[in-house]
Amino acid sequence: MRRLALLAAALLATPALATLAPGAKAPPFTAQGAVAGKPFTVDLATALKKGPVVLYFFPAAFTGGCNAEAHAFAEAMDDFGKAGASVIGVTAGNVDKLEAFSAEKCAGKFAVAAATPAVVKAYDVSLGRATPLGDITSRTSYVIGRDGRIAFVHSDMNPAEHVQLTLAAVRKLAAR
Repeated sequence: MRRLALLAAALLATPALATLAPGAKAPPFTAQGAVAGKPFTVDLATALKKGPVVLYFFPAAFTGGCNAEAHAFAEAMDDFGKAGASVIGVTAGNVDKLEAFSAEKCAGKFAVAAATPAVVKAYDVSLGRATPLGDITSRTSYVIGRDGRIAFVHSDMNPAEHVQLTLAAVRKLAAR
């Protein structure tokens, strides 16, 4: 009985992983967002025509971890570009601030978009904290190959490794 209780506690203590596993088809979507402070429509299908896409979900613009993660992605954009990939940030949290966030924290180097409840559900990235616009998204990064299939998933609320791990996954795709 004690072992069962310890196992249950351990399972509850580990972060939930996204259910879209490598090999799954990435759900298509179009969303309103911004690049460099200007309104922009993000369309996954259009982005995939240019190469792999790093689709990273973050909880909310202008929060500590999200600022650090956006800055890290912006700093690595040359490396992602050399590997043939684009980056799209997506959130359901405080989407009214995405234009400013795209210019300031993303340094105008990649698009950020507002996730609808349907996108949050399709990518299984609900953090379970409701806002007037829907659930706040978890910090989950997907690498999607040109074929529209998930090649890599990293779901962890700590932003520290998202850029490094997704860049490695993109480079692995490029080497195939």
